[in-house]
Amino acid sequence: MSSFERKQGEQEHYISYEEFSKVHLKIGKVIQAEGLPGMKKVFKVRVDIGSDQRDLVVGAALFYKPEELIDKLVVICTNLEPKKIGGIVSNGMLLAADGPEGRPIFLTVAEDDAGIGAIIK
Repeated sequence: MSSFERKQGEQEHYISYEEFSKVHLKIGKVIQAEGLPGMKKVFKVRVDIGSDQRDLVVGAALFYKPEELIDKLVVICTNLEPKKIGGIVSNGMLLAADGPEGRPIFLTVAEDDAGIGAIIK
């Protein structure tokens, strides 16, 4: 069972539309990616979300090389509280599904489908 699947018999926790509307999701393009010295599980990416560029720390280094994410159009949560990880302030989160053996499967879109900075509703 993946870490995101509900345990058998566990109730779904519902949130209101108002609560969900507080989450800001946008399309961003990964423009830079690099490893962080001394960090084995995370790396840093810079994402262009149209209105600005954000540095994010991504917990995917066990499964991806940083350069594999460059130029991908990804879904990013832009209003997550910033968190300092490995000396870098992470200003958002790339959304991913829980793949086999914990491998993150990043949510991406085709460039023709939505542009950089497009708001997800």
